[in-house]
Amino acid sequence: MNTLVLDGGLATHLEALGADLRDDLWSARLLLEDPGLVRRVHADYFAAGADVATTASYQATLPGFAGRGIGAAEAERLLRLSVELAGQARDEAGHGLVAASVGPYGAYLANGAEYTGDYDLDEEGLLAWHRPRWEILAGAGADLLACETIPSMAEARALARLVTETPGVKAWVSFSCRDEARINDGTPIEEAAALFAGNPQIVAVGVNCTAPRHVPGLISRLTVLPVVVYPNSGEVWDAGERRWHGLADPAEYGQTAKEWQDRGASMIGGCCRTTPEHIRQVRAHVS
Repeated sequence: MNTLVLDGGLATHLEALGADLRDDLWSARLLLEDPGLVRRVHADYFAAGADVATTASYQATLPGFAGRGIGAAEAERLLRLSVELAGQARDEAGHGLVAASVGPYGAYLANGAEYTGDYDLDEEGLLAWHRPRWEILAGAGADLLACETIPSMAEARALARLVTETPGVKAWVSFSCRDEARINDGTPIEEAAALFAGNPQIVAVGVNCTAPRHVPGLISRLTVLPVVVYPNSGEVWDAGERRWHGLADPAEYGQTAKEWQDRGASMIGGCCRTTPEHIRQVRAHVS
């Protein structure tokens, strides 16, 4: 099986390189303050064996930038810059694809709603909220859009409608999941994935920002499209102590990635707390 290796945690590596991301804009802050560091992170992941660079637009939204006093024109420039930086790293590496990250509404809220799907907008509201950024990223020159960490059926429906509004765009859709069977709002993963079945614009459906232990069961329920998986490292965040507990071993992560491949995943990478070394191990095990 030919397997596409995705990159790992963008914010994780930015922080390892000294970036301070204690901000509601999170990694998008670096588009303003240090775009060269974003480009370096993409380059490091390509050097580690990734086939895909996922842009720093996950938490880059027009309302989020507006809250910083950044106007619409400058916000659009920053969104396009996120794609340009990944493209520059790809061109330097001489291979690979650029996936423009479309983060969930919950990422903008910055209150953890991407892990619950508990939103104050319905499908129509989510459609209107996503559309301006979607249209910018769809026209920014990325190879595809990465709809990531989607926790709710209403948001999935809104994104499915945006895909059909832009027939020239390819995308993958990746849900955040509470267990081995359901996305974070409780919808069965099969029901959520079925929204995208038969759509030739969708290159894969899967899961990210999810505990690795849930991935095998989720893969077994994803039968309508190619499967993309890029879970977290397996470490657990202690909100009270404000620190991570546990040790995520890159070699063990790579071995587990081979199991996901054997179960049917054809696009594999990492999300929170994964590093270039995790991706190097994924490449070594799935190639």
